Amino acid sequence: MTRAALILSVLAVTVSACATTPEPTGPADYREIVGQPLAPDGRLYVDCLKQAAEAGRAQRGTDGEDAELILFTCDGAPAKAFFDALGPWSAEIGSAFLAQGRSYRSTARVQRNLFGVDHCSARDGVDHRCVLSFNAGDFLRPRD
Repeated sequence: MTRAALILSVLAVTVSACATTPEPTGPADYREIVGQPLAPDGRLYVDCLKQAAEAGRAQRGTDGEDAELILFTCDGAPAKAFFDALGPWSAEIGSAFLAQGRSYRSTARVQRNLFGVDHCSARDGVDHRCVLSFNAGDFLRPRD
């Protein structure tokens, strides 16, 4: 077997192993998830979600494939508090960036786009806005 053929054989086996997901074994576990006290930064989410819900600023977001989100958008004081708190975190993980004339800070690094990434932004230190993504699943998908 040539070196190239050997490499292709190994790659084929590796790719096929990665492409299959093992089926779960045993019965499903339906126990409730036990919650823990919310960390202090968790209050930032609560305040933003509350304001967005009270103002009716929630929209459906989809990636066009299989992900369905509810996007909650807050502004004003809750958004500024969240944006400010994200400063050190964003610097640490490299999730601060400029786009469309706004300064962004996100809770996770953007891989491809902002879909599913909680983020806050400001324009010239004012006009604060945060968008929080809630994974709603297929239930949110329109049905006939």
